[in-house]
Order: sequence, then C-alpha cells, then structure tokens
Amino acid sequence: MPTPSNASNATSTIRLHRVLRAPPERIYRAFLDPDAMAKWLPPHGFTGQVHDMDARVGGGYRMSFTNFGSGKRHSFAGRYVELTPPTRVRYTDHFDDPNLPGEMTVTVDLRAVLCGTEVTIEQAGVPAVIPAEMCYLGWQESLQQLAQLVEPEIPDEG
Repeated sequence: MPTPSNASNATSTIRLHRVLRAPPERIYRAFLDPDAMAKWLPPHGFTGQVHDMDARVGGGYRMSFTNFGSGKRHSFAGRYVELTPPTRVRYTDHFDDPNLPGEMTVTVDLRAVLCGTEVTIEQAGVPAVIPAEMCYLGWQESLQQLAQLVEPEIPDEG
C-alpha cells in the first residue's frame, strides 16, 4: 500500500482503441491543427482554446479547457516528441495547476485498415488525483467528437 508521501506521485496509464471511417492523413491533421483541436479535444461541457502551437518535433503547444457551466479554466501545455506523418503523433502534456503534478506522454498510432483507420492512444503518467475512469470518459467523448469531425466526406465547394 502506498505511503502518503509517495501516493501523490502515483500515476495511471490510459489506453484507447477505435476504428474511424477516415483516412490516417485526416486524423493525423486533426491532432496538429489548432482549430480542429479546439473543436474535438475538449470533453462534453467544455470549450477549448489553443493559445500557441508549433507543430514540429521539439515544438510545443499551449491550450486550455473551460468548464462552460462554472467558467473554471484548466490550462496545459506540452511539446512534440515524435511526428511521423500520417502514422504517429507523440507529445507530452503537463498541467499549469500545481495540484496536477507531473508530465504525461500521449502516443497516438494510426494504421490504415479496410474501412478507415485504426486509432490507438496511450496516455501515460496521468496524475493520481485524476481518476482513471474520468480520464477514460473524457477521451471517449473527445474521440466521439473527433469522429464527427474527420468522418464526413464533404465535397470541395470549388
């Protein structure tokens, strides 16, 4: 059983798997386009804003989610560790809130399959103060919104 001194250092790892009816290139772009991220990444009940983004290895981003009901804002930032178009995005995340310590690593793998793209996500280092089931719920909502963004085939207006 963890002692109180190291219990706050405990982390969890979240793993998700989906198949989306969209090409890997479109999904890859949704992870690196600030307007797209502001649309699909915030879970239900939150709005999102991307404050800065430099989508290259070694570059970073800063983003915030705002609880629409309470107005409370949670900001976070990270850096891109690996970008392999259109198959992998790996980045770090850390919250600005000192009550949410540590650095998380998110790895997104995309693999073309017959009906679209297999998406596998691992988020490691989730602070113990965030219950794993709440993290899963948030990701499920985000991925549902990602599907709504990337799956429609909308003809060019040109």
